[in-house]
Amino acid sequence: MTRVAAVDCGTNSIRLLVADADPATGELTELDRRMKIVRLGQGVDRTGRLAPEALERTFAACREYAEVVRELGAEHVRFVATSASRDAENRAEFVRGVVEILGVEPEVITGDQEAEFSFTGATKELTGHDRMAGPYLVVDIGGGSTEFVEGGDGVRAARSVDIGCVRLTERHLVVDGRISDPPTEDQIAAIRADVERALDLAERTVPLGRACRPADGHVLVGLAGSVTTVAGIALGLKEYDPSAIHHSRITLGQVREITGRLLGSSHAERAEIPVMHPGRIDVIGAGALILLSIMERTGAEEVVVSEHDILDGLAWSIA
Repeated sequence: MTRVAAVDCGTNSIRLLVADADPATGELTELDRRMKIVRLGQGVDRTGRLAPEALERTFAACREYAEVVRELGAEHVRFVATSASRDAENRAEFVRGVVEILGVEPEVITGDQEAEFSFTGATKELTGHDRMAGPYLVVDIGGGSTEFVEGGDGVRAARSVDIGCVRLTERHLVVDGRISDPPTEDQIAAIRADVERALDLAERTVPLGRACRPADGHVLVGLAGSVTTVAGIALGLKEYDPSAIHHSRITLGQVREITGRLLGSSHAERAEIPVMHPGRIDVIGAGALILLSIMERTGAEEVVVSEHDILDGLAWSIA
């Protein structure tokens, strides 16, 4: 057994997993898993820089995580930073802060690396299920980017594209410093156009158009907060329950209905949804629309939702 700690710092959230990994048996025993919405990518698409207040929110979360890592006695720590810090001019300031707090330098990983970790974390425990034995198309919808990974026993093709719930919300729904609530038809069309262009780009590398046809046996696996929130709504949960959401199967019809409802609702109405994290209220519409567009492009009739993702892949990479 090796006790490891993995931290994933994305555009919208920062997450921690502390686990005991047993490479001999392939088992990962979770000790602590937590998430905070810090919106590190606030304004990065517009300014090219990490905002001071976003950095401070992120460092505050790092201090909390450092205490957890010390208390649980993790032997090895790996910290990866994804889309927002890849794009920022002042990422050196971010790196210095993380080193001072956690004692480990954040790895600003490429989109392809991010995709491989996500694939491993999402599929490692699916292979034993008859109806979910693969091959797989894994989609990880983040705040600033979305990763597409296709494979079976391993990764065959991967591509990261710059569409995410935060990036598209800031690009198309913010007018005079305020988020349109609800968005106009023209704004929704602009988001959809951006997503379709990104899917065209992804399809140059990953076979989206044929990946999820039932005859091919592919399983579409969806990761991250936009997908899990849509799943929680589809399941009618009274509160966010990872055990109920993990490996749930949500149909195309459900995703289409929920996306329309989210895009047509106000901030107050979305805030009343029981599974909605406060940090996702303003960006969930764009995230759901990305998921819907992916399902329509691939022809997938359902998506298998996974609570295991890049964090689990990172934990295995340490072990």
